Amino acid sequence: MGLSLENVGVISAGQPVIRDVSLDLVSGSMNVLLGPTLSGKTTLMRLMAGLDRPTSGRILVEGRDVAGIPVRKRSVAMVYQQFVNYPTLSVYENIASPLRVARLGKAEVDERVRKAARLVGLEPLLARLPSQISGGQQQRTAIARAIVKGADIVMLDEPLANLDYKLREELREELPRIFRETGAVLVYATTEPLEALLLGGNTATLSQGRVVEFGPTASVYHDAQLLESARVFSDPPLNEIRIAKHGDQIRAGKTEHLSADGELAGLPDGAYTLAFRADIVRLGQPWQKSIRLAGRVAVAEISGSESFVHVETALGTFVCVEIGVSAAQPDDLVDLFIDASRVFVFDEAGRRAGSRSNR
Repeated sequence: MGLSLENVGVISAGQPVIRDVSLDLVSGSMNVLLGPTLSGKTTLMRLMAGLDRPTSGRILVEGRDVAGIPVRKRSVAMVYQQFVNYPTLSVYENIASPLRVARLGKAEVDERVRKAARLVGLEPLLARLPSQISGGQQQRTAIARAIVKGADIVMLDEPLANLDYKLREELREELPRIFRETGAVLVYATTEPLEALLLGGNTATLSQGRVVEFGPTASVYHDAQLLESARVFSDPPLNEIRIAKHGDQIRAGKTEHLSADGELAGLPDGAYTLAFRADIVRLGQPWQKSIRLAGRVAVAEISGSESFVHVETALGTFVCVEIGVSAAQPDDLVDLFIDASRVFVFDEAGRRAGSRSNR
């Protein structure tokens, strides 16, 4: 059951909310909508679900335009960040509720409820009320209710945002498996780049109502073809330096000169943005091909398993990630080494340049 959007746009109060979006999503696929708050994720999901209609363009299911078909007649299920369960019904009856509305027979209802409960690990809890189970188990109940419908298209709008870390990790691992077994088109919205990477499948990066880039998640992350996409898919924020190349010289700022190694080698003369994520920056330890910058530690944010060290340089403040608790202290003088083989280089229009641009 394929789902396609063709040049879909939405205008609200005279302002464009969704801008010329085209996507092709196939049955059994995991599709992540990744973008900051107000980038258009929820609006796109509502369009796909049939809750809203586009101002322009078409939404196709198996090649058929479904824009005029009401949501109750579509094979769609949706799970929101704020899970909703009926407080006076058992877990079993919460899961069974859409089947009761559809007036299915008792035996079929029981079979489908127990299968969905088994997929999300709720079988021992079916007799309990929502108040008698944890928040993670309540969200599993909402997900099971989506599964039990046997919908061809399932929308998950930041469904794990309100759960604690352990439960989020557990469900992130399970969701792709659960929905692969159903064969549904799965669309999952998130603001977190790490969550997109953990879920895998395909990712669409969104910014200001536009799909910037869409493709296999690992490819969009490692080989972003547009600066805006690399920014969306970076946490901590993408480090950026404006550079200019002339002959064998690469100038950054008024005084810094960089070596033309790695992705900088072979660039035509011109102005570029050199961009790099925090994980390819090291303090005091060169890479095989390095770009070196001198700086001063501004702050070290320690999360336990890793530290985010902010370093002030002549070209701006950049962030690097160190495993564990960093020894860096504020005002320490340090050398930053950037892996020249893994930086991004974008032209003035924000398009990928350099040796990896055509991969």
